[in-house]
Amino acid sequence: MRKKLLSLALICAMGAPVYGAVLEGNALYETLFKTGTLAQIETGDKLIYRREVTNKAMPDAATRDTGDVVLSLEQGDALMANLEFRQEDKHRNLGTFPASIGNPMIMYFAETVARDMAETSGGSPFYIRNRLKEALVSAAEIADGEAELDGTDIPVKTVVLRPFADDPNRDRMHGFEDMELTVAMSDAVPGWYLSLTAVTPPDSTVGYRSETRFVTVENAQ
Repeated sequence: MRKKLLSLALICAMGAPVYGAVLEGNALYETLFKTGTLAQIETGDKLIYRREVTNKAMPDAATRDTGDVVLSLEQGDALMANLEFRQEDKHRNLGTFPASIGNPMIMYFAETVARDMAETSGGSPFYIRNRLKEALVSAAEIADGEAELDGTDIPVKTVVLRPFADDPNRDRMHGFEDMELTVAMSDAVPGWYLSLTAVTPPDSTVGYRSETRFVTVENAQ
């Protein structure tokens, strides 16, 4: 089975991406939830992502949630994208979504971050999930940069969201109130998403980081 490996180290001509521009409303939504991102993926191909979780407050949960996420396309009445979580010899189905809507990995990312935050902080998963959804369609900083793909520099758009920056319940979020979500995207990466990261500041007592990054394409035989 042929594999195409990608390097995920984000680089920029002047170092780290310089943010400043802001995307709002439909422009933000259309960037994060871009349609047609699976159009070039053939039925039977698999997109492999690696999810790495750090959680100082709940290290066992971080170990439980670290593993591979496999996206495969299956043809039924319509083309469907199936997500599966793999951890050594354990496989767990995560859901099936219409491929026509785009890559469901961003929905998986948001849902897992909401679950992790609720589990760790004791907050309402419904409240947290709604705030994250609002952040994905409101406003965010965006920067253009580059990433290295198989030794070639490719253009990358990086969006940064701070979903709880102005939340009235910040003081009840137990270290998650300043969490940042970063999404790096490129047309040169199969499935659009290069990496999806949620991280609390270094001085946060919770010490939370969740990074889901694209690793490889496994082509159907």
